[in-house]
Amino acid sequence: MTDKKKITTVLKRYFGFDTFKGNQEEIILNLLNENDTFVLMPTGGGKSLCYQLPSLLMEGTAIVISPLIALMKNQVDAMRMHSEDDGIAHFLNSSLNKMEINRVKEDILAGKTKLLYVAPESLTKEENIEFLKGVKISFYAIDEAHCISEWGHDFRPEYRRIRPIINEICRRPVIALTATATPKVQHDIMKNLDIQNAQVFKSSFNRPNLYYEVRPKMADVDKEIIRYIKSMEGKSGIIYCLSRKEVEDLAKTLQVNNIKAKPYHAGMDSATRSATQDAFLKDEIDVIVATIAFGMGIDKPDVRFVIHYDIPKSLEGYYQETGRAGRDGGEGQCITFYAQKDLIKLQKFMQGKPVNEQEIGKQLLQETAAYAESSVCRRKSLLHYFGEEYTEDNCGNCDNCLHPRKRIEATDELCALIETILALREKFKANYVIKVMLGEPTTEIKSYQHDKIEEFGCEKQHDAKFLNAIINQAVIAGYVVRDIENYGLLKITDQGRKFLQHPTPFTMVEDRDFSDTSEVEMHSGAAGALDQELYSILRDLRKKIARQNELPPYVIFQDPSLEAMSTTYPVTLEELQTIPGVGQGKAKRYGKEFVEVIKKYVDENEIERPEDLRVRTVPNKSRFKIDIIQNIDRKTDLDALAQAKGLDFDELLDEIESIVYSGTKINIDYYLEENMDEDHMWDIFDYFKESDTDKISIAEKELGPDYTEEEIRLVRIKFISEMGN
Repeated sequence: MTDKKKITTVLKRYFGFDTFKGNQEEIILNLLNENDTFVLMPTGGGKSLCYQLPSLLMEGTAIVISPLIALMKNQVDAMRMHSEDDGIAHFLNSSLNKMEINRVKEDILAGKTKLLYVAPESLTKEENIEFLKGVKISFYAIDEAHCISEWGHDFRPEYRRIRPIINEICRRPVIALTATATPKVQHDIMKNLDIQNAQVFKSSFNRPNLYYEVRPKMADVDKEIIRYIKSMEGKSGIIYCLSRKEVEDLAKTLQVNNIKAKPYHAGMDSATRSATQDAFLKDEIDVIVATIAFGMGIDKPDVRFVIHYDIPKSLEGYYQETGRAGRDGGEGQCITFYAQKDLIKLQKFMQGKPVNEQEIGKQLLQETAAYAESSVCRRKSLLHYFGEEYTEDNCGNCDNCLHPRKRIEATDELCALIETILALREKFKANYVIKVMLGEPTTEIKSYQHDKIEEFGCEKQHDAKFLNAIINQAVIAGYVVRDIENYGLLKITDQGRKFLQHPTPFTMVEDRDFSDTSEVEMHSGAAGALDQELYSILRDLRKKIARQNELPPYVIFQDPSLEAMSTTYPVTLEELQTIPGVGQGKAKRYGKEFVEVIKKYVDENEIERPEDLRVRTVPNKSRFKIDIIQNIDRKTDLDALAQAKGLDFDELLDEIESIVYSGTKINIDYYLEENMDEDHMWDIFDYFKESDTDKISIAEKELGPDYTEEEIRLVRIKFISEMGN
């Protein structure tokens, strides 16, 4: 037994602290008593100390298995700061040459080294296994242990080989540590490491100082981010993007708008990544734009905001990444931009992977989408996901609690849901249950003869979105569970069965609608300052000009463009061109009257215009668009063009739409003639002539199932180009 006084002395001597944080002391004592230990502690809770301190007190060398080379170097450097001898901590990985490896081994054999950090790939090398067999090992620490689980957000197959290698070297106590693990992931980790009898130490996942918000991802998302960062001037932040290209593009856009930002992703050389990381830690730059390759083990306490440019692949990843904000207990704003089309893109990325992996990936994505679209307290949703109950009705620090939506009575609908799940014998997922409740006679439903059960069509007066919200909120309330062992089959809890026997009032809030974020009204940053009176004046002006030109109003300027004008008050044609959807062509053709009206309004109402009005674009982006225009002029096949530019076809259409909506005329007739029925094309063209909206979702409903979304978008490009430019 090691007494508490001794470990407190070591805490002060090596780490400079007088007291332990949370349950660190109990964890350390458990490990010192040579017991297997499982630690679930949120980012910033002090996980590293839980194995660093015991290593100093126990005989031999502790083996720390860690996934990132950059993380190992940081932790070794930090440990050496606490000691007079650099040999106290080492790492063993692919970055070392033969001479450096020999020096590490000499220090270990001489008994100097208390902590040895190894990558799982290094641990599997036969020469390292043979070497470690001759070393006195105090214990094994598995850091970022969620990497073991296929259900974790950063699964690494080599992590699943750790236990057999430990058995081969020598059995010693194991401490597994992670900042994010659902009950399913926790079970998976403990089973794979063969530490089912380990003492579990679980800290609360609640970070009260973090503010959570989900915003619709608009076409001018870069502009919104720039305005947001400028409102947080001098404060440190991280922006996470899914792709390296997005990282590079956004970092350049921030830089040309005088924001001290740098990119960070795995495609960069290690020296550049290290230099960028150091510059961020030393406050030489304010913003890191990164893929998820950045952040593990980064100990910067004053990150004030974390922005997700794209919806994350899982809530575990989201929680860990947002957890890098406000680690000092101060302000931490977590802003996520969400569009359903990003979700579809992520699902496409999974194609070609093993079926099992696809199923897991889809379920993790569904959980993330449910979180994003939900109107329930973000904190309550997150904590429930990690198996923790949050009993407050309003956390007061998320968008849903600060701007609550009206609650509606849904007791009957919840009863109908429970009855349907039971009638289906708890053997189906949410999507199937919803289809049965809506009365959709699909082939699958007919094959099971579920179109014959009493519950078929019991909620046909509602839509899938509403029923999905009921399911999510029934799960949070504890009436329904998703069976994680079976890819999310819906099961009824004892509490749910009691509710069905004796229903009590149940209210819910409808989910937010992100189904068409490219075309929905702007809010949050922009609409908070929207001048409704000016917006109304500009709409009337647009209507007048449209009538004069015998065009639908949206051909002149789209609603988001008018909203941006009513927020930033452009008074010159140059300033007007900084508005989303207004290029040189549009500004020249229609802009004069608009800027005159805005200038008159600004003068008459003595309005102080925002100083940061002009958001500069990166020249490379302009060149990218020019290249697309030139290729279309040369009649390059659009599918081949998308492939050459490394874009999905949908992404190419996004670019072309941006070009024509900004006022540039392009001609894609050659592609339409080759790939589309002529009557089909003119039907869609005539629809847009008569319609007072250019929204694709409405066009699909009006035109019917014979017309695909892709066809409608292509003809809309032709229509806007010919009629408006």
